[in-house]
Amino acid sequence: MTTYVCLKKLSVIIVNYNVCYFLEQALLSVRKAIHKLNAPAEVFVVDNNSVDNSVSMLQRRFPEVKLIENKKNLGFSKANNQALRQATGEYVLLLNPDTVVEEDTFIKCCCFMDEHPEAGGLGVKMLDGTGTYLPESKRGLPTPWVGFYKIFGLTQLFPNSEKFARYYLGHLDKNQIQEVEVLAGAFMFLRRSVLNKIGLLDEAFFMYGEDIDLSYRIQQAGYKNYYLPHTRILHYKGKSTRHSSLNYVVVFYNAMAIFYRKHFFGRMALAYSYLIQLAIVLRAGVSILARILNTFLPFLDDAALLFAGLYGLKVILEQRTSLEFPPFFTSQVLPLTVILWIGAIYFNNGYEKPFKLSRFIQGIVVGTILVAALGNFWSNANLSHHYILWGTIWALFALIGKRFLYHYGQYKNFQLGNRPGRRIAIIGSEQESKRVLELLKHINSGTKIIGFASPYVADNSAKEYLGELQQLKDIIQVHKLNELIFCGKDLSVTQIIEWMVAVNDESVQYKILPEDSEYIIGSNNKNTTGEYYAVPFELNLFKKEQIRNKMLLDFALALIFLGFSPVLIWLVQNKMGFIRNCWLVLSGNYNWVGLQNTLDQHYRKNKAILTPKDQFHSLTKPDEHTIRQMEVLYAQKYSVKLDIDIIFKAFRYLGRKAI
Repeated sequence: MTTYVCLKKLSVIIVNYNVCYFLEQALLSVRKAIHKLNAPAEVFVVDNNSVDNSVSMLQRRFPEVKLIENKKNLGFSKANNQALRQATGEYVLLLNPDTVVEEDTFIKCCCFMDEHPEAGGLGVKMLDGTGTYLPESKRGLPTPWVGFYKIFGLTQLFPNSEKFARYYLGHLDKNQIQEVEVLAGAFMFLRRSVLNKIGLLDEAFFMYGEDIDLSYRIQQAGYKNYYLPHTRILHYKGKSTRHSSLNYVVVFYNAMAIFYRKHFFGRMALAYSYLIQLAIVLRAGVSILARILNTFLPFLDDAALLFAGLYGLKVILEQRTSLEFPPFFTSQVLPLTVILWIGAIYFNNGYEKPFKLSRFIQGIVVGTILVAALGNFWSNANLSHHYILWGTIWALFALIGKRFLYHYGQYKNFQLGNRPGRRIAIIGSEQESKRVLELLKHINSGTKIIGFASPYVADNSAKEYLGELQQLKDIIQVHKLNELIFCGKDLSVTQIIEWMVAVNDESVQYKILPEDSEYIIGSNNKNTTGEYYAVPFELNLFKKEQIRNKMLLDFALALIFLGFSPVLIWLVQNKMGFIRNCWLVLSGNYNWVGLQNTLDQHYRKNKAILTPKDQFHSLTKPDEHTIRQMEVLYAQKYSVKLDIDIIFKAFRYLGRKAI
């Protein structure tokens, strides 16, 4: 086993993949925590071939960081091991890029490890982007039975049970130091001498499971893993694979299968392997079913309401009039009527978001015409006229009324299709508040800046001043705020976390503007993707001369493509679509290359055939963060040559439907 000489007190290792904005905030917090540690420390960032501007940001803002650039995504274990082989710290911290550490985190962790020589690893209390405690801060070994209880919801039903909630050790007090079995991969504080004995991360794990394996090997070597709640970190989560996705289910449980094959033998290994495969099948089935239900639930909900009302209308007309319905009406005509109405609403974009009442009503009108055409096949014309008239009235009042009720229940107003705008207060000095305003002023997202609450008394003369920081709860209530933006230059991470916990209001979202950063970062909860406001100015794409150049390029290429179409159509996948797109671009409302995810809806006026991500040919579909970073980079560095490069690399896609 290789022995590493310890020259530093602490080595911090972060593996990054396309989360430049989170990484920047994490490193700023690490820098402050190292300063408070007041001991020799080093920071490594291993970049797994990010396509955003992570590397350039690192080189510009954090020259002290030791950067390892990979030419492909090596996964979590291999990337960490690259830095571990170079690290010289007595202690090593494996830290996720979507985290923020308190200023005292490193000094408290080092002191605890110094005082507990039996400790091989240490985890801390983790909170999500709303300040809510994350139960994975302390975890038990996920044996098949422990996994079974979690899969089938028993862990959630009995969160404090020693038996059913063992996955999160729910029976242990989250505010007390505890010995635990598994450390969270987002924050693993490790003793270097223990790693020398047990080895580094097992590279058989690409993503997930490596933290469980390492934690288990620490215990097998005679050392203990601890949970230390006396310091906290924010862990935004949601930046990569969604835990509800089929891909996550397969990757995670396959990682568990690797773990069981490695550490268990004989019948036990066979039994564990069987249970893992069963878990994959069950979770995959649940995931697919949930996806299907989420897709079709809006239609099924409306269809059931329509069917119930139309059937009730049939019963009423039969009882109160002499009209007679044909015998096949309930089994054939009624279901077809519902399908025609729902289909007409769908094809008139009535289910598109954001909801527009005009599109929905248009769909019902078209559906009525189709149903009337169907009524001509009934034996009784008078019956069909009465039924269609009252059926249309029911469709309008029932389906639209349902939406008004749902909307009111969620937003407490009847402005259907319009979500309440964000009412934001900035928590920081007057100077930093002005910088936030500058960052937000071009964002077309319904935001309204109410004012700022300052930790400094000198700011109380500003007209936007709302009050002192100590009055924050009252300020939120009086001004009906639903979002707070904390200024990292004026508040410590500890202060920000304290206020998140103190406010404890589910209707309020939080974001942080790191010191001298261009990103305002936050996350609504542990299961949603982290979000941010990007600086909207200094984007080359939206300069007048570049807009003109782009328009001329699009027109010129469309004419060239049409002229040489007899040859070029054989190079694209959709040949007729290629000809169609040439004419659409000539109309002036379409671009050959444009924004998909969009940096700012205000700027996106034309539809696009290609987007910046099309220049990269990868088997892995990029996530929302990666796409957004590609678009930021495209907008910042836009030139005619960049468009030509993208078109050349993705020429075969020029026949597809515009986005």
